[in-house]
Amino acid sequence: MKCTQAFLGAIIGHAHASVFLPGIPTVPFQSNKTENFTIASVKSIIVDTRFADLVDKNGQTLIPPSLFAFAVVFANDLHDVFNISAEVSNGTSCSMSSIFLTIGVADEYIDAGGRQTSEGYSLEVSPSCTIITGASPLGAWWGTRSILQQAILSLADSGSASVPTGSGLDVPGWSTRGMMLDAGRHYYPPGFLTELCSYMSFFKQNTLHLHLSDNLYNNPNYTIDQSLELYARFRLWSEESAVAGLNLFANESYDRLTFDEIQSSCASRGITVVPEIEAPGHALVIAQWKPQLGLDGDISLLNISHPGTIPTMKDIWATFLPWFHTKVVSIGADEYTGPEADYNTFVNVMNSFIGTTSGKSIHNSTWTNVHPNVSVQHWEYFEDNPFYDYILNNYSVVNSNDDFYIVNKYAPPGGYLNTINLTKTFHGSPDGEYWRPNIFDQRNVTNNPPASNAYVLGSIVPLWNDYGYNATVYSEAYYAWREGIPALADKQWGGNLSEASFTSAFDVLHPHVPGQNLDRVIPSLSDTIVNYTLAEPTGLVAGAIADASGNSYTAYTDCVEFEATPGTPALSISGGCSVSTPLESKGRNYTLTVSLRIDSLEAPNNATLISGRDSVLMLTPNITMFAGGNHFRLNATVPQTEWFELKLIGRGNRTFAAVNNGEEMEFLAKMGINGVYFHWAEIALEAPLRIVGGRGIGWTGSFGGMSLTSIA
Repeated sequence: MKCTQAFLGAIIGHAHASVFLPGIPTVPFQSNKTENFTIASVKSIIVDTRFADLVDKNGQTLIPPSLFAFAVVFANDLHDVFNISAEVSNGTSCSMSSIFLTIGVADEYIDAGGRQTSEGYSLEVSPSCTIITGASPLGAWWGTRSILQQAILSLADSGSASVPTGSGLDVPGWSTRGMMLDAGRHYYPPGFLTELCSYMSFFKQNTLHLHLSDNLYNNPNYTIDQSLELYARFRLWSEESAVAGLNLFANESYDRLTFDEIQSSCASRGITVVPEIEAPGHALVIAQWKPQLGLDGDISLLNISHPGTIPTMKDIWATFLPWFHTKVVSIGADEYTGPEADYNTFVNVMNSFIGTTSGKSIHNSTWTNVHPNVSVQHWEYFEDNPFYDYILNNYSVVNSNDDFYIVNKYAPPGGYLNTINLTKTFHGSPDGEYWRPNIFDQRNVTNNPPASNAYVLGSIVPLWNDYGYNATVYSEAYYAWREGIPALADKQWGGNLSEASFTSAFDVLHPHVPGQNLDRVIPSLSDTIVNYTLAEPTGLVAGAIADASGNSYTAYTDCVEFEATPGTPALSISGGCSVSTPLESKGRNYTLTVSLRIDSLEAPNNATLISGRDSVLMLTPNITMFAGGNHFRLNATVPQTEWFELKLIGRGNRTFAAVNNGEEMEFLAKMGINGVYFHWAEIALEAPLRIVGGRGIGWTGSFGGMSLTSIA
């Protein structure tokens, strides 16, 4: 039996860090330090014919990719990161300039709790080829992440993308490693979720827990009518009669096809989507649908003793259980203040129903006398003590303790942070050493089981949207986790990356994470990303507007050119014509400048100037940005029937606009705090770049040019 990385790190100590490759997570590896395997020489990825169609049946997903499918994604990543075109084929051995994927003996891969894991892998690197041997196809996939990372790091260090020759065996310490996103109080589009999975996967996390139903805080001073109008959402959309009326917002929900695509895309990169339908607490959306089920005094809680409550919850789960391609689901079941006996009945009944109906097990948030297959998700110490209440009673626990909570956007003094606390990640053990998933209490060691305790399943770190959809745009969830995901991933896996080494490794790896562009980066030769001018020699030619920046982001138009003034060409924006660019959005730190004239506003409250993937620049008639499902308005308008220059400026996590080089005005989010008061907060809006004009835009006028720089 071989050591896990977590145990190996404890045995050898930090002074012997040379036996690790410095990735995120670090990789146990013995290198001979004499030669390298050059990634640029890779001609093929060979999949062991014996295992090409094999899938991992021991993981949490019910739609596991085959070894060959993982190899295809790996080949795409090599092309995206290094512009290498490697052919994927079946074969029997590692040939010259190839990477060979195969499957080994499963019982060689043991995690921190002494459990056999399908996620381990071994590397054998020679100058001519590299062999990745997985405990399963998923294990081999994690090996491909190590190869990619080492090649990226070596390219930055030596100018050559390579992997040192040698060998290593790498095993995750814990089986559950991931993040939880509160999609109940803020919708996230499918593309954002799949990009997030790609980002997590690169650092070897394997779980995205989606909190799919919730409500804003139901203030005790609210009337019943106010509670019934309070923001509450259920994010799954079904036409089934059993749930008709539960979800009234199809445009901010996931239908079955969409949810299938999210789960499949995430699974293709080793990420299992764990769905949560919250009840009997945080269940206002259900009580808004069926008010008779709400508990007297707080209808955001269900009255479990009502004869319709448990049948209603069974109807909901029966409808959506076939959608969920995972062996475990979450029923939430936290922060319920109704009768304890009713609560215990609810958990027991739902556990039995879900298990009998689908064969799935459940995560539950508070311990009751339930079947041992129920795992508990621990959130906060004021609710329970996971070691003494659960683990010593032989219940498995997922560590979601609030040390790493994010409550997105608002952070009052003494409250939760807006970003992951990296110091706690690297010094979160009571002795000041690395945090691990078995560390529930970062101060009192007696509350923590040893790393070898098999009842610790791992860690899921949550982001909550307590202040609703209008507090943030989608990308702000990513930025809250941007450094936190890789830092946590290293420790969830059992890695030994130090705080000092983390920043340098992250800075090198981050720009090359494949399968996503959450930062909305646009490659550019200089600070000027794009510059569309209609003046010769770079002006309009046969409907094409040349990009004077040198980046060749050519725009196209079907609008008519005319001279706004002698020698100053412009385009007439009318009749549904448009200017379209090959770009979608620009993330933080930019200045977008557009020259326009508004001749008439047919839709003065809803006129679209420029639209993009993540945002829309509008007149309502105030200068407005629509992003993340909300309007952010300035107390300013633009002049009509005369030319003006409008600048949109993204500066870090703040966004501004200026007209004709006047004073910068800041876009702000107006957040309601628990129904008590308002808080104005900064907002980070992506620049829209896709289309100027188009059908139904609500205005006519002229376009004189547009530029985008990375200077803010």
